[in-house]
Amino acid sequence: MTAQDELVQLEAGASLESALEFFDSLPPARVAELTGTWRGNGIDTGNPFDGLLERFGWYGKRFDGPDDAHPLLFTGSGGRVVSVNPAFVPMGLVLNIADKLNNPVVGKLFTRLVPLLTTREPRARLRMVEYRGVSSAAMIYDSLPIYDPFRKVDENTLLGAMDLRGLRAPFMFVLRRDSAAG
Repeated sequence: MTAQDELVQLEAGASLESALEFFDSLPPARVAELTGTWRGNGIDTGNPFDGLLERFGWYGKRFDGPDDAHPLLFTGSGGRVVSVNPAFVPMGLVLNIADKLNNPVVGKLFTRLVPLLTTREPRARLRMVEYRGVSSAAMIYDSLPIYDPFRKVDENTLLGAMDLRGLRAPFMFVLRRDSAAG
């Protein structure tokens, strides 16, 4: 079975243990390999963040260089992709009420607020970080206690593990290079 085949199975829903086992089996990513725009989706492992970003219109991430990362791209009005400033995301509150955010009304409200939350400035950096015993590329948020270590599924697919202070287990997600974004 190829890494892509295993990933497809995980994306249907998986235990955290099997997602991390797969993550650990993958080769490290290098910062220089990440330049570009990436489409994202979560992997359902029982994490409070499962499905949350998608309900709010999460598009993915953009890496313009080691010091120029845009950690939260969302689909805004008219389908335009915009960068949201993570400093405006109250992570403590989100964690406390994550189960109540599974409501289409909340998602629509967030979509209306997106124009107030956007930024053109990068809000994260890429660095090599050791995570689970392997040094690999990771995105480090400027304003939140979060970093996202990545492993390479292939040249155009990454598996990420969002590590947030206060969250017992990582939120697992996939990034696929968006060739249409140029």
